[in-house]
Amino acid sequence: MPPRLGGLRRLSCSLTSNPSLSQLSAPLCLPCTPLLSSSSTTPSQSRLQHDAASAPNPAEPKNDKDEEKRRKVHMWLKGPGAVFKNPKPGSTNYISAYNNNGMLIRSKDGGKDTAAETLEDLRPFPLNPTFVSESVLSEDLRNEIHRQVVEYGKSPREVSVMHGVDLKRVAAVVRLVELEKKWVAEKKPRALPYARAVHQMIPTTPLKKYPERPVPHESINDLPVHRLTEAQIFHPVSESRQFTRVDAGRVFSAAPALPHATANTPHNTPEAIEKVTHNPHTIEKLGKPNNEEEVLQPADYRIPHPHLVAFAHDRFQKPGEYREHKKRFAERIERETAAMRKRQEAAKAKEEAKMTRIQPDGSRFEFRFRDAVVSRETTGMDGRGTSAPGRRYGVPSYERKRGAIKIPTKVEV
Repeated sequence: MPPRLGGLRRLSCSLTSNPSLSQLSAPLCLPCTPLLSSSSTTPSQSRLQHDAASAPNPAEPKNDKDEEKRRKVHMWLKGPGAVFKNPKPGSTNYISAYNNNGMLIRSKDGGKDTAAETLEDLRPFPLNPTFVSESVLSEDLRNEIHRQVVEYGKSPREVSVMHGVDLKRVAAVVRLVELEKKWVAEKKPRALPYARAVHQMIPTTPLKKYPERPVPHESINDLPVHRLTEAQIFHPVSESRQFTRVDAGRVFSAAPALPHATANTPHNTPEAIEKVTHNPHTIEKLGKPNNEEEVLQPADYRIPHPHLVAFAHDRFQKPGEYREHKKRFAERIERETAAMRKRQEAAKAKEEAKMTRIQPDGSRFEFRFRDAVVSRETTGMDGRGTSAPGRRYGVPSYERKRGAIKIPTKVEV
């Protein structure tokens, strides 16, 4: 039976503890690794030895393909990719705007004479050509919109037409600039370097002053699809009858047809448009008392800027009279603004008439009382009417229900 390792260790210890003269006089030898049998190696030690032998050297490449990719990347950075180290000012500098030689595709003579960016230059992802980077308002245009509305007192509708910016975006710009001015007054920090970097990476709509023509930022007369128009209806009409947008809206709303005398009246004239837009309370309503809906009006009345239809009508009727067109356009804007202000004042006066204000002598508080009528007309058929205060018994609250919209869904301008 071969000796065990423990016996060898004890033997070596005993020999080293009492060395002889021959051992002391013998020359020193380098230590060597003892030869152990395979039966004495543990599984963990063999696994570590195998992993250490199979681990590749990190300094050496895995294969020739990785080395080739690395070489191509360095060649591109020193060749066509070198233009991105010093980006061209006033341009988005997307990779799709350059060719394989690092030259602008839209340029002439090696990039000396460049034109404005085209749609092909605004595609930041070469593998996704359907994505196009949209423009944002420049700082000058944003401040000019705020100045026109706040300082000069122009209506948001007029400013929207003047700069080609959507009506909701004009209202949002005014609110955000007011918030920014408030932060400046409160000495709050602003991310100005971040804003400048973002404006350099994406296209912006510049501010054009007179006599230059303004650059439209977006379409300002887009109309969302109405839910009543999603149905597919086959409505037979005689050939002798003139079927207009007014008739189509009444068909979608399930309203009876207009008499022939009224149906033949033109509906897209400036007078007809102003008659409806200045008096929206005169629009016909259908349905039960608590679920009444207005009859669907034609697109000429529902677009954000119906006065532009009248402007196009004037250009068609009186071509070449630009000053007259501009004058009549300004008059329509003033009449529309006055009509809107009159409606708001009437609604405010109606609310004030329902309220009783009491302020005791020497008190800085004011008590406001309003008569509350809890009935079927005020609470509604389902008990959720907002005309009557209080919590109705048996009606669950949707305050904490998931998926319910609890934020404003439109902007009043």
